[in-house]
Amino acid sequence: MTDQTDRTDHPDRVPGAAERLVAGARPAEVTRPLGETRTWPRSFADRMTAPLPGFAAMVRAGWSGGLRPRRADVAADLPALPVAPGPLPEVDAGTIAVTWAGHASWVVRVGGLTVLTDPVWSRRILATPARVTPVGVRWQDLPPVDAVVISHNHYDHLDLPTLRRLPRRTPLFVPAGLAAWCRRRGFTRVTELDWWEGAELGGVRFDFVPAHHWSKRTLSDTCRSLWGGWVLTDRGGRRVYFAGDTGYGHWFTEIGRRHPGIDVALMPIGAYAPRALLRPVHTDPEEAVRATLDLGARVMAPMHWGTFLLSCEPPLQPLLRVRRAWAATGRPRADLWDLAVGASRVLDDGPETV
Repeated sequence: MTDQTDRTDHPDRVPGAAERLVAGARPAEVTRPLGETRTWPRSFADRMTAPLPGFAAMVRAGWSGGLRPRRADVAADLPALPVAPGPLPEVDAGTIAVTWAGHASWVVRVGGLTVLTDPVWSRRILATPARVTPVGVRWQDLPPVDAVVISHNHYDHLDLPTLRRLPRRTPLFVPAGLAAWCRRRGFTRVTELDWWEGAELGGVRFDFVPAHHWSKRTLSDTCRSLWGGWVLTDRGGRRVYFAGDTGYGHWFTEIGRRHPGIDVALMPIGAYAPRALLRPVHTDPEEAVRATLDLGARVMAPMHWGTFLLSCEPPLQPLLRVRRAWAATGRPRADLWDLAVGASRVLDDGPETV
């Protein structure tokens, strides 16, 4: 089946269209079949919330404070980065469990499925210093992987060496415009979705939702594929939201409206400094907490910090700031799952357990 996707069918392609739509006026989410072949516009640049910084802005950021943390901060903080690998929890189809493997990589157990988010098990990625904490879950300790979700195509979220460890029949859920890349590498069960579309696998619904970000993998493919987050919903209506990479903005309120009752929000809190450069595309800890409240999520689990040093804040600062920001909301401390790398939490009908 081939789907000819036209720009006029999607009001979100037009900058400002989301703000012009009144509450309740949006169409319902669309359910797509698994693995269909689709045709997309050449560029998704009109989905960007803010323009990318130019060369001059990059130079100014480099001169003013650099793009990596100071050596003294790294030396002071690295010994304190929390790493506590443990066995994956035993769960059934009625419970949700999350295990932080590091960066944006999670092992999510939902509806009886094992789902990996943006899996990066490599020690190094392109143009980035090696990871400063080990992968929290050994590859050989993973149960069979039922599905993988990808938020966008940046190298720290789409890692080919890690994907090559998977059987080529592993179902992949990817943003619009990225399926061809996956199929060229031998994957045969690839489902690509636009914002506000979903598909179902094994009783779990995979919904692709907007983010304030962008995409690029080579010199000539800027915004040729889409970016976003994922909402995973089991048969009982329990929901996990995986934000991927995103800045703060209006989408969080809309995601919470369309997907009420999110149980766990996996939120990025790092790679935010210098702020003038990174604010449009990366939330800082305070913005991540605010976004969690906008979503109406019950639990926040921080990610995207303490693994790859992508920006100039001290390595431990995101954790300290998110704890202060969470405390300032008055929400229960137990609902901030500030996990160590390799640690797990289980959500069930009773208290959350480690």
